[in-house]
Amino acid sequence: KLDDVMEADIVLLGVSRTSKTPTSIYLANRGYKTINIPLVLDQKIPEDLKSQNIKTCIIGLVADPQRLADIRRNRVAIMKEDNIKEYTDLNFIEDEINNSKNLFKKYNWPTIDVTRKSVEETAASILKIFEIQKNK
Repeated sequence: KLDDVMEADIVLLGVSRTSKTPTSIYLANRGYKTINIPLVLDQKIPEDLKSQNIKTCIIGLVADPQRLADIRRNRVAIMKEDNIKEYTDLNFIEDEINNSKNLFKKYNWPTIDVTRKSVEETAASILKIFEIQKNK
């Protein structure tokens, strides 16, 4: 819901398997209203996020495409899905990551590379950014 986005403390954006959900849960358990929005091809993000006077802390999560491909292959194997070739295709993932980086750059959203980070480390980086933005 759009109202939720405007009332959130932190909004996390990223492609599939960039630890948005576990990081959101971790932050929520620490008392932060957190929303995560998956970046899916051709799916629009809420217009309110693009507003220059939004008070919500918006952060983009990215990861190394090769690492994402490995994680996604493991996920697909567990799910026994085989009709989602693009999901694990390295070229497709590289495009996804580049598109997300371009989006984050366009709106001047801080970005965190979660490739070799634990959820706790990612959350600590997010909270540093959150505090800096809050004190502006």
